[in-house]
Amino acid sequence: MKILCVIPARYASTRLPGKPLADIAGKPMIRHVYERVSLAKRPDRVLVATDHSLVLQAVEQFGGQVMLTSPAHPTGTDRLAEVAVSFPDFDVVINVQGDEPLIEPSVIDNLAAAFDRDPDLLMATLKTRLAESEYQVPSVVKVVTDLNGYALYFSRSLVPYPRAASGNTTWYKHIGIYAYRRDFLLRYASFSATPLEQAESLEQLRALEHGYRIKVLETDFQSVGVDTPEDLAKVNALLRAR
Repeated sequence: MKILCVIPARYASTRLPGKPLADIAGKPMIRHVYERVSLAKRPDRVLVATDHSLVLQAVEQFGGQVMLTSPAHPTGTDRLAEVAVSFPDFDVVINVQGDEPLIEPSVIDNLAAAFDRDPDLLMATLKTRLAESEYQVPSVVKVVTDLNGYALYFSRSLVPYPRAASGNTTWYKHIGIYAYRRDFLLRYASFSATPLEQAESLEQLRALEHGYRIKVLETDFQSVGVDTPEDLAKVNALLRAR
């Protein structure tokens, strides 16, 4: 099974312009992500997908593989699908966001292993335990799964609602790293937007609303994405402390 790991790196960002090139401990953020992802054992190829020549040049300068994609894509899935079309000999495509400079390589390998175990698996992602301080934070996406680990719903609200919660109730947040069977990714990118997807502004709901299952693996990895100048300062401090 051949695995392609793609790191989408969109240059424009409302809260942090030029985000992929933001300096973290002396390196552009996209280099940190690329180097961390390259430590994973399973991917046969790691590639940055960007819409901007400055990111293209930065990746080429540190010796990474990069592809320039259309700036007109409405979603990250569309950008990922454009890349996947160019790699017909790959079986699985793993999408690691370009703002995850502390990504743990083992989670990439764990996602790949899920496709080894289940030849019918089409799509997989991750969850980790939700901190109480995150319960009412809409930017932290929550996920509930069935007894077999497949997603029932993703929401910006707290789910399940703790009306009669017991000590056995555990809440989870979604970690936005995805893996797709390549053929399914191309199909998924062609689906029309769906009502719940639009209401929550969560693209993964499109797969559920179209009747497809998403396997959700539990992990201890705590994502530290960079969306704001405050996030950038936090990650800089963490890396300098290492």
